[in-house]
Amino acid sequence: MSSKLIGVGVGPGDPELVTVKGVNALRAAEVVVVPVMDTGERGRAEATVLHYVPQEKVVRVVFALNERTDRGRREAAWDAAGERVAGLLRAHATVAFATIGDPNVYSTFTYLAQTVAELVPGTVVETVPGITAMQDLAARSGAVLTEGTEPLTLVPVTAGAAVLKDALNGPGTVVAYKFGRQAQEVAEALRETGRLDDAVWGSALGLESESIRPAAELDGGPLPYLSTLIAPARREGGRGGKL
Repeated sequence: MSSKLIGVGVGPGDPELVTVKGVNALRAAEVVVVPVMDTGERGRAEATVLHYVPQEKVVRVVFALNERTDRGRREAAWDAAGERVAGLLRAHATVAFATIGDPNVYSTFTYLAQTVAELVPGTVVETVPGITAMQDLAARSGAVLTEGTEPLTLVPVTAGAAVLKDALNGPGTVVAYKFGRQAQEVAEALRETGRLDDAVWGSALGLESESIRPAAELDGGPLPYLSTLIAPARREGGRGGKL
């Protein structure tokens, strides 16, 4: 029988935001893989998983999670991680891979699944959706993501602040991921497009170091890499104005 690889979204950090289906998938798998950086420090996915499964069931696999400039190093890390997980799939019927947020939204799981499919033909790949950072930030800050016919644009600022500015000049709500290293450029883009006053940013959501603040307080100082920004749509006309 074919082995099964399941990407399980475990949310942005708060263990209470893992779905029942996600918990069941983690507990049913023979092995739960968690991604770690080469520094070896415990990441959010691992910390969340350990609320639901014992340590001896968890396998830590190194990924170059934040590598943006050295493509060779990044590719080598993906290959090594794929080989490690492929070995686990040859020995176990079901392997779960825990990823923060959702496995189909800017997730390392995408690259892992592609690599494993080539190394272990016939592997069945499934995903369990997870709560995203933008949903959690919206709930904790009171920001409404969409109303009526408004579009929602999600931008990773790793693509550059210019991409964010283009989105801010458009309609609807704009969400920016991973903007911590370009906080100053993000603040300038918000200011130039008139979207600063209603915007909010957050980091470490649901954790002890959680920070949720108005974007107007961005001062260009360093922020955590996994910071999230919500710039709500311009809303006029009262209740139901966008229907």
